[in-house]
Amino acid sequence: MLNTFQQSAHPALPTATADEASRQEFAKSFKGFIQSGLLPGLTPVYQTRVSRAFEKTNGRTPADRRDIRAGMVDDLYFQHYAAANRIAQELLWESVNGSVDRQLPQLIEKAKELSASTPAKLQIPEGFEPPRYVTALDIHCMPGGYCSEVCADDISVGALYDRGVYLYAMGYTGPDNDDMGRSVVNYLKRKMPDFKPRRILDMGCTVGHSTLPYKELFPEAEVWGIDVGGPVVRYAHARAAAMGQEVNFAQMNAEDTSFPDGHFDLVVSHILLHETSGKAMPKIFQEAFRVLAPGGMMVHADLPPFDLMDPFTQFILDNETWYNNEPFWGAMRDMDQVALAEKAGFDRAEVRFDTAPMAVMEFAAAAAGYSQEASEHVAERDFTAGEFAPGGGWEVLIAHKPEEKALAA
Repeated sequence: MLNTFQQSAHPALPTATADEASRQEFAKSFKGFIQSGLLPGLTPVYQTRVSRAFEKTNGRTPADRRDIRAGMVDDLYFQHYAAANRIAQELLWESVNGSVDRQLPQLIEKAKELSASTPAKLQIPEGFEPPRYVTALDIHCMPGGYCSEVCADDISVGALYDRGVYLYAMGYTGPDNDDMGRSVVNYLKRKMPDFKPRRILDMGCTVGHSTLPYKELFPEAEVWGIDVGGPVVRYAHARAAAMGQEVNFAQMNAEDTSFPDGHFDLVVSHILLHETSGKAMPKIFQEAFRVLAPGGMMVHADLPPFDLMDPFTQFILDNETWYNNEPFWGAMRDMDQVALAEKAGFDRAEVRFDTAPMAVMEFAAAAAGYSQEASEHVAERDFTAGEFAPGGGWEVLIAHKPEEKALAA
């Protein structure tokens, strides 16, 4: 398969033996084969036999993604694709778990050493209760999810996520898995060159992949990353120190943070919203509005709402809901996010969707590890729905908190 960016090594990252590395590379290549070899075949299968069979049975053509699914689930090609995709997902996590388990005591000690080397804050409150929508299942089939702890000072699921997401994205999100954060920062600097946030909050930061670019590109800003998972926050703090970035991290729920009103100039998230719930998402918007200063910005990067894509693409993406332990994936894309932002306090006229071009394609020469050759591979790739990294850009929901409204409130 196309081999794009290799993951950058850093002291907090688990290393792999030759056998472990081979299994991990197989998992990544298997995933790539499914995306480039099997996924494109779903369109002709649907057009040439499934839609015709549906029309013959129902007396009408499929109207939406639910009709398409009703027809496709009985097709052997689709069953083969869906089964292979699920197996690849489970395999990629398992291929990393061996490395993490083998080195866990050393990884924990290294993380503690790295965390102790930085003045950046790490807050892990006693008795913190993560929300049930995170703990009730292993999100995207990742063993242990974001919150499981098997020993004192555990960072195992953080280490698993750091390496596993690189395989998940097949290298398309850059050597530091940071393309979403880097892309949003580049977008803000280009579209709003006078916007200089003094304090930045990244909600649902996991291991800080997308958090660190904000500190790198706004070096004077105070940056916080929060997540409900204690192990991922511990790992994020150590990882940031290992990469020479002074970023604060805390175990905290984005629905109800401990930050004072108007504390931040910029509140962001990256693929957070679809991993919450229908009750949590409005609260997250309200909390973002509360902690934003007058004139501040809220930016959520995720995949687009369903009403911005055709029914067959909706069906492909909604497979995450059905086969990848992403229960809120589809429902989130049916929600009126602009209306949610308005209800949270933002003016509707100040809320919009836009596309932030992928940094790996825009700024190949601007960061270490971003080679021109690898960026060209990404640029030349034909995007097909169902992949982790999109074709050319990330969908962002942007809301601006007006000066006058914030002051009046």
